[in-house]
Parts: sequence; C-alpha cells; structure tokens
Amino acid sequence: MNAITRSGDSPAADQPDTDPPTAADQPDTGTGTGTGTGPLTATVHNSVRQLRADAWSSLGELTHRPPGEQDAGRLEELFQLLTPIENCWAFPGKAGLAELRRLHETGDHRRLSQRAEELNRALSTGSYHHTPSPLAPHDGPAEADGTAGYDPGAAASKPYFEVLVVGELDDQEEQALRDELRRQRRDEDEFVYSLVISPSFEDAVVTALVNSSVQAVVIRHRFADRSAHDLHVLRRFFEGDAGQHIPCGRQPEQRAQLLGDRLLALRPELDLYLMTEASVERTAGSLSRRFARVFHAREGLLELHLSILHGIGERYRAPFFTALRAHSRRPSGVFHALPISRGTSVVTSHWIPEMARFYGLNIFLAETSATSGGLDSLLEPTGPLREAQDLAARAFGARQTYFVTNGTSTANKVVVQALVRPGDVVLVDRNCHKSHHYGLMLAGAHVVYLDAYPLDQYGMYGAVPIEEIKRKLLMLRREGLLDRVKLLLLTNCTFDGIVYNPSRVMEECLALKPDMAFLWDEAWFAFARFHPVYRRRTAMAAARELTDRYRSADYADRYAAHRRELGAEPDEEALLSSRLMPDPDTVRVRVYATQSTHKTLTSLRQGSMIHVFDQEFRHKVAETFREAYMTHTSTSPNYQILASLDLGRRQAELEGFELVQKQLEQAGVLRDAIDQHPLLSRYLHFLTTPELVPARFRSSGVEQPLRTGLARMSAAWQDDEFVLDPTRATLHIGRTGIDGDTFKHEHLMDRYGVQVNKTTRNTLLFMTTIGTTRSAVAYLIEVLVKIVEELRESIEEMNPRERAVHRRRRAALNDPSAALPDFSEFHAAFRPGVHTPEGDLRTAFFLAYDDTQCEYLPSHEVGEAVAGGREVVSATFVTPYPPGFPVLVPGQVINKEVLRYMEALDTREIHGYRPDTGYRVFTEAALKEQTALSGQLRKNRGRLTARGTAEAAAADTGTGPSTGTGTGTGTGTGTRGSERA
Repeated sequence: MNAITRSGDSPAADQPDTDPPTAADQPDTGTGTGTGTGPLTATVHNSVRQLRADAWSSLGELTHRPPGEQDAGRLEELFQLLTPIENCWAFPGKAGLAELRRLHETGDHRRLSQRAEELNRALSTGSYHHTPSPLAPHDGPAEADGTAGYDPGAAASKPYFEVLVVGELDDQEEQALRDELRRQRRDEDEFVYSLVISPSFEDAVVTALVNSSVQAVVIRHRFADRSAHDLHVLRRFFEGDAGQHIPCGRQPEQRAQLLGDRLLALRPELDLYLMTEASVERTAGSLSRRFARVFHAREGLLELHLSILHGIGERYRAPFFTALRAHSRRPSGVFHALPISRGTSVVTSHWIPEMARFYGLNIFLAETSATSGGLDSLLEPTGPLREAQDLAARAFGARQTYFVTNGTSTANKVVVQALVRPGDVVLVDRNCHKSHHYGLMLAGAHVVYLDAYPLDQYGMYGAVPIEEIKRKLLMLRREGLLDRVKLLLLTNCTFDGIVYNPSRVMEECLALKPDMAFLWDEAWFAFARFHPVYRRRTAMAAARELTDRYRSADYADRYAAHRRELGAEPDEEALLSSRLMPDPDTVRVRVYATQSTHKTLTSLRQGSMIHVFDQEFRHKVAETFREAYMTHTSTSPNYQILASLDLGRRQAELEGFELVQKQLEQAGVLRDAIDQHPLLSRYLHFLTTPELVPARFRSSGVEQPLRTGLARMSAAWQDDEFVLDPTRATLHIGRTGIDGDTFKHEHLMDRYGVQVNKTTRNTLLFMTTIGTTRSAVAYLIEVLVKIVEELRESIEEMNPRERAVHRRRRAALNDPSAALPDFSEFHAAFRPGVHTPEGDLRTAFFLAYDDTQCEYLPSHEVGEAVAGGREVVSATFVTPYPPGFPVLVPGQVINKEVLRYMEALDTREIHGYRPDTGYRVFTEAALKEQTALSGQLRKNRGRLTARGTAEAAAADTGTGPSTGTGTGTGTGTGTRGSERA
C-alpha cells in the first residue's frame, strides 16, 4: 500500500554515455519479484496483502511436498509470519491457521496438504465470499448451521463484508458473540458478514489499514492499548504509525472516541458503533456524531445486526441506477422522441441488426428523453438523481455534488462561469487543461498566468510554487487590484503526477485575500479520496481541514502569535518568506473540485462530477451556479452516464480503499519489474521523486517517501509542498535513442496495442488504475522486453556510421532540449492594467474573428520580425500535443523563447498552428487601433476609481455615502469595490 518506488536509482541521464550492453555483456535472466524459496521477509513487497498472498502460496507449495521433503523449519517460519497477519482477517483467520498448525503438529500430512490447498484456493479466488462450503469461517456467510429461517445457500449471491469488533474477549465470550449474531440472520438480509476480533487499539488500527473487507467497526467498552502479538512484520509497512496516539490511561468513553477518530481519519467510509455497559444515555450524549449508534452490551444484538446491515445498505444504494433499471423493465408507448428508445428502430431493422447484438437490448430499453416516470431531470433534480448526487457528496466529502455528462472540460467551464464576472481577475497555471483557458475567455476574466517550475531535461513542467502565487497576489495588492481577484485555478494532480499541498496553498492565499475562491482541477485524481495518505491532498479534504481548523480556539491563539511575529506592517519579502495564516474572523473557505470519474474510477466515458465546499455558496453562488450549469448542460443528458456515476460512487465507497491499494501495488510491481530487470534497466528508467520534485519543495527531506513505510510517506505527504503520485510512472527512454512519439505509436500502439497516456521527447507516461491487472502489467513487461531485445540486436548489427548516428540521437534525447518557455506577456492592446500582467483573453479571442485584423506569418518571418523589434501577437491558441497546454494564447506576445521551443518540438500534432501557413497573428494596424481603445478604457476606469475613492473617503469621515466595501486582511487592505467600474 505504501512501498511504491525504488530508492537509490540515479537518473538515466547521469549514466555513462556508452552503448548499452550487448548480449555478450550481460545475460537476459527475465523479470519478476517472486519470493523463491528464501524468507519472505527478505523479499520486497509493496503491501501486507502481497506479503500475505505470497506466504499462503508458499505454505501451499510446502505442504504439497511428500512428508520426507517438507521443511519443518520453513513451515514454522510461515506459521509465525502469518499469525499476526491472520488476526486481521476473518478468513482463513486465526482459526484456519490454527487448524493447519494442529495438523502439522499431529503429523497428518495428507489432511494438512488438502486443507492448505483448499484454504489457499478459496483465499486466492475469493470464493469464500459466496460459495457455501466448509471452508467458510465458523461465523461466515456460508455456514450450514441450521439456523432457523436462514438458508446458507441463498447467501451465496449476496455481497460479503467483514465487521471489526474491538474488545478484550476470552474464547467463550468471542464464541457467544459469534453465535448470537449468527442467530440474527434472515433470508431477507441483503448482505452477509463475518467478524474479525481485535483486542487492542493497535490491533484495530492495523486491521483497518490492511483489511479492506472491513466495512463496519463495533467498539466495546474494554480493549487494550497495545497488541499482544509481535507486529514487527506489519510495522515494516507502517513504521509504528498504527501505534501512535494510543490513549493510555483515559476513560473508556474517551478511549473509544479517540479510536473512532483514528479509524475514521484512515477510512472515513467506515460505520462505527459503540457497545458499552455504562449509561448509554449519558454516553450517547457525550460522544460525537462519528458513531452511528450506541448500544448497551446486555440488551441483545438484534438492533446491532440490523444497524450494521442498514449502514452498508445506505452506501449500497444507487437510486438513479435503480430507477433507470426499473424504467427499462416497464412496458411503455413512446410518442415523444428518440426512435432508438425501446430499441424499436434497431431490432426491426434489416440493415443494422448488429447494433442490438453488440450493445445488447438493455441499453435501448433504458434510453428515454422523458424526465417523468421516476427518472428525474438533470437540470432540476428532485428525486432519485438528487439522491444520487447527495450520496456522491457524502462519499467525496463535499457539501454539494453535481453530475456532468460531457466531461470535466464542461465541468470546468461551469465553475468558472459561476464564480467569475467580466473584468474579474483570475490567477491560473498557464499549463492547465485547455478547457480552463476557453472557460476564462468565455467568462471575460482578466487572466494572470502563473509559471510552474520547469523540468527541461524531460520536456515537462512541474507545478506552481506557492511563492509564485503569493508574489502575484502581493503585486496585485500593491497596484490596488486585490479586490478584483476572485479565483485561483490549479491542476491537482498534474498530468505527470505532481500533487499540490492544497491546504497550504489555500491557507497562505487566504491570509492575503480571505474570501478568495479556489478551483482544483482533479480530473485525474478522483480515486485519491479513498486512500488515507492521498486523501489529505484532495481539495475537499483540505477544505474540511481548514474549516475545522479556523473554528478552533487553539488556532485563534496561534494566529495571534503569528500576527505579533509578523509585525503591524510586514513588508513583501517578509510575507513571501513566512508561512502565512489567515484571520479566523474574516476567512471564508470556498473550494471547488472537478473530477473525471471516468478517468480514475468507474464510469462511462465523459462521466464527471463537480464537488463544492463553499461557505458562501447558498447566499452568493447558488443562483449563478444554476445559470452556469444550465448554460453548459445538455437538456438531453445521457442517462447511461448518469447511472454509471451513481454505481461508480457506490463502488468507490464500498471497495475504493481496496481497489486503490491494488492500484498502488501494481504501480510498485511495474516499477520493480523494470528497475530489477538486467536488460530493461540498462535502457529504461522510471523517474523518481527527486528527479521530478526539486529538493527545495521537499521539506520532509524524504527523497523516496513511497518506499519507506506509511508513516514516512504520511510525513512527506503532510509537509512537502509537492509530492509525486506513485501511480503515474514516467518512463525515461532516452538511452534507447527512440523519441517518445515514435516509441508510443510505432512500437507500443501499432504493434502491440499498448495504450499510454502521454509522451515527451524522451519519456512515456504509464498509469495504473483501479482496473489495472497483474496480467496487464506482465503483458507490458513482455512487450518492453521484445522491443529492447530487438533494439539490442539492431545495435549489434549497425555499421560504424549507423552506430555514430544512433549515438548522436541518443545523446540528443538525453540532453535538455530548448528550455520550456515561461508565459511571455499580453500585448498592451489586451492588458487592462499598465503595471499589472493580467490579460483580456475574450477581447483578443473575438477580435480574431475578423479576418481583416489577422494575417499569417511563416515561422521564419515571425523570427525575423521579433528580431527586428516588432511585437508579434498570437491571434489563436497554439497547443502542441504533447505536452497538451497552450504555448500561445490569444493576445500573447511571441518572443524568442517561444519560437525556440516550437522549433525544437518533434510532435506530430499542434492545434492552432499550420506549417504550411505559419502562425495566425494580429496585424500591426489592428494592434494599434486596439491599443488606443484599451488606453481610453483605462483612463475611464481610472476616473471612476478616483471618484469612488473620494466618495469612500468622504464616507469614512462621515461626509458622504460609501460606494464600496473594503477587503481588509491581516496583511493589508484591499481596494474599494467601485474599482470594478
């Protein structure tokens, strides 16, 4: 779950510039991270789940040997290894392991081999979840125990989960608890579950971390602090994290509260229940809302059983999918629209019958253009669709969630239009997705572009440092424009896996602008909510964290000390070098996140969500958001997409934790398979955290936080300004001498059907998702081996001239290309301010609609014009793929750095640029006319601002009316609202 990247790898570019080895230099011994026959603890594993699976596999292999060949010492080692691990699971669990140990000690080798094989098969296939069999645990879902009114065979098709019971129970009490809960089962129960008993705080935390099947927790009044087991095998993965903050010596209710808080911090989807022998009325009143119910330990377990099932049922509900499925099963007559509805235009056709065969009938039966009949309206949801969105808000930690059926590109435009009026200033990463640039243009925003740190060696950008953002905000404050700043827009995480620290970014910005809104583009980060380390870096989790922080009395004291330390009038350098804190009395947390559910969770294509955590939403944004949503949302949404979003949310809540863990494991397997392969590692190299995140942004000092245990990973992800998402594996291929575009298309895609996310001149980006399988990883390794073997043979057969060409090509790919250009500037014709950099995208964009205002200049003519002193201004967005962000936007001045970068690109796809005609730019006459117009507008704005300032001054002295409101903060005062005019 936490050990993902290899440490100690030197960058590929630092390796000696020699030809890679030939077959004679080093044999190709294949790939793999198998355990072999040595101790499992000496093998690199990426999670407890992997270690457990390998241990059971080894146990099955050893017990299958003839008695004379069985290694008793090795068997005992495996029993000792699995003992603390199996205490975290219901199956095989400690009972199954104890049975095998007894068979081993009594010398019943035949039965030992048989049972080990049965348990191992059931564990590896998951069949114990559903199949009635004596393999099930003694309180499991499939036991044929003769309980009245309960048919174990009927349970075979029901979803299975496990319940963690925390408490010190002797064997008799434990069996009584299992028996009593088993007696409560009924055929009408929707789900079945087994119990895992954890006697201590430490055991409970470890179990919640490693056992993804746990969906509910029952905390009893008595439990120990520390585990009685030797957990050193598990601590390899957590570094004592599970043993931190143990509430030694507290009252039972306090200890239960702290354990509940700890468990929900790790896995907020868990349902918590408390069983106590104290006064349940008093206890219920003293505990937080984190506990779903409080029960008296001596009043029977029926209500507990029903509550557990009800809690799972609440997460299992998929109201819109249920409504759509019911609609598809109902007979109807269609006199509305959509000939395809009910499949009538398809199933009777003589020419397109394959459409029905390919898609199946259900997709047509569920197709409708009506919003009645329980299906609800996306534009005005009041029924199951609204319920589905409310459930999604709960799952993702938002206050409101909205479904979007045409992708996050539309979701971004909705949020920008809802929050931004023409003339508002927006700070935005220049390298963000093109939908943001178009959205800002449509909204009429005045854009201030932010520059990310460059990674010239790999032809990509990192992320925008907080110092860059603060510097721009302070500049705008100095020029009296802070009041017009409405929004900061950043991509979290970037295409290449660079993840921001949202809580820090927002906190420091709010110290300068306490009502600022934030839009985090998390198109590729929806899965992060469902992992305990990732979660803190999500926008919604950060919004909740900041809201709770600013409500606390402790924060008010710390803020007062912070203000005293800064002084009454801190200068800009002090503000840049300090970690700023906002005033809790004025700050408002206003956070939006857009997520492509279809990219990293389960949804049909273009299924996306908008998550809102805005304290000003109901009385300031709700109406404008509704209008923006109406503007960009189709009146004919695809109901299949909406239903898939509903089901994707259900899956994420119930098994997202497990799926994300597996996703991380596959990323680790992929990296290890390349880095440990004797041939592949000489040509290919996965970039590591130090190569993509400079040391100045890693205050934790942990260079490889994903290989050093959960505690150190948590420290890095808690403190560092930027971290690297381990599921984004950027493969450096410079030493192959093949550029990224060629490697992707001619080798991976055309020959082997391997799809990759993006490329640069010398890298390929591979992503693992919740759908990545071990077979897919194995196939990729197989393909890469074939490609590299062919390359090695080709190098061996080269003549001296060809070898020299190959070396030059390889050297070029390993050296930095033209430096990645920062944003140059907007031309004065499209710059509303004289001393500030914001630009009016919309004016430039629509001015280019007039062909008489534009001309085409070939690249060499643009270079000559720039060298001659002419300001050449782009009339269009120019976006190379890769890297996929606009190098030029309408109104931007083209400089030498941009031209040099464009000339160095070897990509085959550039939107907005045609090699045959060149760049589309504004004519000099158009720029002169627009500059004069912009100058007049600035004069008018200045007169209105001066009048507003005078009226405000009069109002301050009681001699005149006020025309605006201030935006004072702990670090300075904003300008008057009248300046917008």
